[in-house]
Amino acid sequence: MTVIETQRLTLRPFTMTDLPEFFAMQADKQVNRFLPWFPPATAAEAAQMLAELQNATAGLHLAVCLRQTGELLGYVNADDSGAHDLGYGLTRRAQGHGYMTEAAGAVLARLCELGWPFVTATHDVRNPKSGAVMQRLGMIYQYSYEEQWQPKNELVTFRLYQLSLDGKTRPAFPLYWQQSTVHMVEKFAD
Repeated sequence: MTVIETQRLTLRPFTMTDLPEFFAMQADKQVNRFLPWFPPATAAEAAQMLAELQNATAGLHLAVCLRQTGELLGYVNADDSGAHDLGYGLTRRAQGHGYMTEAAGAVLARLCELGWPFVTATHDVRNPKSGAVMQRLGMIYQYSYEEQWQPKNELVTFRLYQLSLDGKTRPAFPLYWQQSTVHMVEKFAD
């Protein structure tokens, strides 16, 4: 069982006691706007999502909680697939306080200890605040690509960032570039 503590936060596995706060976070359309799933319409749908997180065996899937009160603020996921994808989300009231940079930074340190060679993360170009978190974590922009995002069935341009955790220089993770017929390297200050 992975538990990580930072100055202000506790990152821990989800439990079913998180369901009310988890449902409220996931059902918030503003929070869910850039997430790859529809907001749950019922507590039962949220419970199913929560059970999937609890039963995931690969990677890290952690609740981000205020250390002092235990309040659920969001989540950080690190997928142990080929992309080693880092994903995260926060409740509206937790945004803008540096919590995600703190939480994801602690997760990256743990992944380094676990021997992960690198991580990637993507953000919708319409969500530059997520890209700013990636930059604060030291992640480097690699390329952008279009994807017909499912299940929401909308065309999205994503920016892919990558960070070496083992100190080795490696090329950009190629899968999304290869899968997309529209891809580019943007010249911008994100």
